[in-house]
Amino acid sequence: MSDAADPDATVGAITAGLAETLGVRFVSPAESNAAGDTAVVTVIPTTEPQDEATSELVHRLRNTTLPAATDGTDVETFVGGATAAFIDHSDKIAARLPWFIAAVVVVSLLLLTVVFRSLLVPVKAALLNLLSIGAAYGVVVAVFQWGWGLPLVGLDESVPINAVVPMMMFAIVFGLSMDYEVFILSRIREEYHSGKTNIDSVVTGLGATAKVITGAALIMICVFLGFIAGEDPIVKMMGLGLATAVAVDATIVRMVLVPSTMALVGDANWWIPRWLDRVLPRLDLEEVRSDAD
Repeated sequence: MSDAADPDATVGAITAGLAETLGVRFVSPAESNAAGDTAVVTVIPTTEPQDEATSELVHRLRNTTLPAATDGTDVETFVGGATAAFIDHSDKIAARLPWFIAAVVVVSLLLLTVVFRSLLVPVKAALLNLLSIGAAYGVVVAVFQWGWGLPLVGLDESVPINAVVPMMMFAIVFGLSMDYEVFILSRIREEYHSGKTNIDSVVTGLGATAKVITGAALIMICVFLGFIAGEDPIVKMMGLGLATAVAVDATIVRMVLVPSTMALVGDANWWIPRWLDRVLPRLDLEEVRSDAD
């Protein structure tokens, strides 16, 4: 390093730069190893670990403060510790979450297109499923991050939302939502292809499946709400979010939005271009059900 003759000067410049950084409350004296080529400095922020300002501070130290303090030297600096590791973990998952959601949605669209031989039905199913998941995300943020009704979930103060929670919630909720969707749509499609009008098939299909979907949803809601009684905040987040998503999906989405949109669209629900119909593989739900039995 260019400051090799006086390493203490470099460490002093780094410590001074850290102390002057916005959001830093305390900077400890540097602790060097016996060889004098490595030093550790502890930085305490003015904000809580879960605050957005703390995340901004970590990025500010890496991108601005430390590069400025070591400019002109070959000194390497790193920001570590539990808080920084948690922030890095959250950033990586957040960066990949849109790709994960897009991949799951695309695969589900393809599978539903093959099963129901329709273009509109899969698109509508994916959009409505995202509505349920969005509602669940909103409730989790409102309770655990904004502090709305925290005593109801057994917490005294807001806690950070673990980066794994949104991804796990999406995977579980999307799977449950698609299960309900396939169950109700397969019955509606069966009635439609038996010769009934679009309205009659929707009414018949909804009437035949509503009790089953409602009963299954109530069971899942009770199970997920039981998670709130646990001590781990992450388990509480998963429980509340999943219970909210299932409640919204089984009532507003499956019992209101799905039948109403299908009734409004009419016969176009089951339209598919002939060339696409010829290309797609054939998958008979009744045959699959019989093989499973």
